[in-house]
Amino acid sequence: MPFKVIASAPVRRPIGRRDLALAIALLSAAGVGGALAIEYIGGIAPCPLCLDQRIAYYAAIPLALVAFALWPGLKQASRIVFAVIAIGFLVNAGLGVYHAGIEWHWWAGPDACSGIAPLAVTPGDLLESLKRPRVVRCDEAALRIFGLSLAGYSALLSLFLAALALIGAAKAPHNLP
Repeated sequence: MPFKVIASAPVRRPIGRRDLALAIALLSAAGVGGALAIEYIGGIAPCPLCLDQRIAYYAAIPLALVAFALWPGLKQASRIVFAVIAIGFLVNAGLGVYHAGIEWHWWAGPDACSGIAPLAVTPGDLLESLKRPRVVRCDEAALRIFGLSLAGYSALLSLFLAALALIGAAKAPHNLP
């Protein structure tokens, strides 16, 4: 008697808000970890705008874990946390686009990281300028991968994380558990 093979699709649990919260926390940690690896292992110092772009990732890690812990008991509070994360990453995506535009010389960057410094006119001024830390320029991409700078990748990752957070903040239309 031949065996009859019955093919069935594996049963998949739908992606839920808790999954989104964990994904946001893990991807944020990976983003910060990558930036720190490039800085400390790769020896590429971050400019002031690079450091500013890390703030959203640092904040999103604990916030996403809070959203994870609040769901499903406190659904409305969890949605609010997701909304805060989404706003933070949308702002961060804008900062990444701004920074990438500075690197492409589409617009001028802030004086704090443009490398502009007052000229020393006396030997005392020259000695004083040597005591100040070296300015890491925001208008020069330290690294490009496939033509895109790290600021550009930060903008893309921030948009993706904002989209995940917006899905988490949304009400029932997505049918997320």
